[in-house]
Amino acid sequence: MILSINKPAARQLFMPAAIALIMVLCCFKSDRRMVATEAITYSNRCLIESYDPSAEAKLKKWEINVTEDLFVRLRKTYTSGKQDYYSFRIKRFSDLSYMGTATAGILLLKTDADNVIQQTYNDPKGNEDNMVQSMSIPVKNMEPERVDSLRTALLFLRNGK
Repeated sequence: MILSINKPAARQLFMPAAIALIMVLCCFKSDRRMVATEAITYSNRCLIESYDPSAEAKLKKWEINVTEDLFVRLRKTYTSGKQDYYSFRIKRFSDLSYMGTATAGILLLKTDADNVIQQTYNDPKGNEDNMVQSMSIPVKNMEPERVDSLRTALLFLRNGK
């Protein structure tokens, strides 16, 4: 007998279970590093699977990740050679918001002040180096449960490690 589970049903089962696991494990301070590693892994998987490169014209490659030293980083390289780089320390994360539908939208990661480094390289208009208050990420297939669980993981990392 072959058991078949469709992906939306599996997500509906997995998301609440993942949130519950993170919440339960948060109670055990002695296991905090292990839980932080799980939260980093989950955040990375969520961001990588949800990032929508088709929302940006002429995007050649991209990288997005939450690092072990608790930074959120996004690097976009365009076919022209121009690069956009964004980075902030999770300790500065204040909240996130989502604008769009479950199919496509914008995830906005916010900091408490101008704590996001925004840099451009190889830009014909000139390179920039700014500090901004948020990082805008085009995403796809972002169910409300996934947005909530990502928010929970990032808040845990902000308050934890």
